[in-house]
Amino acid sequence: MEKVNQTSSVSEFILLGLSSRPEDQTPPLFILFLTMYLVTIIGNLLIIVAIHSDPQLQNPMYFFLSFLSFTDICFTTTVVPRMLVNFLSEKTISYAGCLTQMYFIYALGNTDSCLLVVMAFDRYVAICDPFHYVTTMNHHRCVLLVAFSFSLPHLHSLLHTLLLNRLSFCDSNVIYHFFCDIKPLLKLSCSSTFVNEIMITSEGSIVLVTPFLCITFSYIRIFITVLKIPSAAGKRKAFSTCGSHLTVVTLFYGSIFYVYLQPLSTYAVRDRVATLAYTVLSSLLNPFIYTLRNRDMERGLRKLMARRKS
Repeated sequence: MEKVNQTSSVSEFILLGLSSRPEDQTPPLFILFLTMYLVTIIGNLLIIVAIHSDPQLQNPMYFFLSFLSFTDICFTTTVVPRMLVNFLSEKTISYAGCLTQMYFIYALGNTDSCLLVVMAFDRYVAICDPFHYVTTMNHHRCVLLVAFSFSLPHLHSLLHTLLLNRLSFCDSNVIYHFFCDIKPLLKLSCSSTFVNEIMITSEGSIVLVTPFLCITFSYIRIFITVLKIPSAAGKRKAFSTCGSHLTVVTLFYGSIFYVYLQPLSTYAVRDRVATLAYTVLSSLLNPFIYTLRNRDMERGLRKLMARRKS
């Protein structure tokens, strides 16, 4: 493990990757994650193009889905290319590069979270207040919701990046992770991380938990409304519009809560694997979840493929 002089300042970090043992990070892993990355990019791009080229998909639900796919592309691009470089050769990342990567990971990850809340609200209005859906979810309001979803996470990410930048790193520069995450970075600091840990526990928890509670509240109201529908066919139709979103929410928040809602002292190697679920797998599976469980998206993609062949 590389050490630097206690009196000097760290100018770069070493990302160990998925495993502390170099022999575990072999070319097959490079091929696996390169394939996953390409599938993620192509799948999410297809969703965006299908939504914008099909007039029948021009409604708020798919408007938000297109931005979710765009965010997933950016989110994965922030993480995976750096992993691929680490698999083959260079494992170092500059101090500025590390903080930049952390900033965008948190900004884009929380943008995903906000968009999932907005999509839950859209389903809530569609099912619980269908007669006012067109007026409530008008285009102007949808644009404002998307703008809010992109702006607030950047403020949150900027706060934690600035707080991290004030710390000193003067002992080990080895990050036991495959990207620059805040918890392994705090464990490397040789100055007090009290303020950082307080902000993660308070503001960070609020940013993580509040969207999840909003989604939970929306689905409680949705389930109550759906249960009042007399016909079984009506219930199935209502639930079918929510199934894809619920699956994505479970995968995304389940892994995030496991990693971040625990004390810094308990952070361990297993958390590296858990972060793969929301940094790589979630973005990879979203296109499949939304197309395989959604007839409108399936039809839109078939029309897109038919136009490309003709």
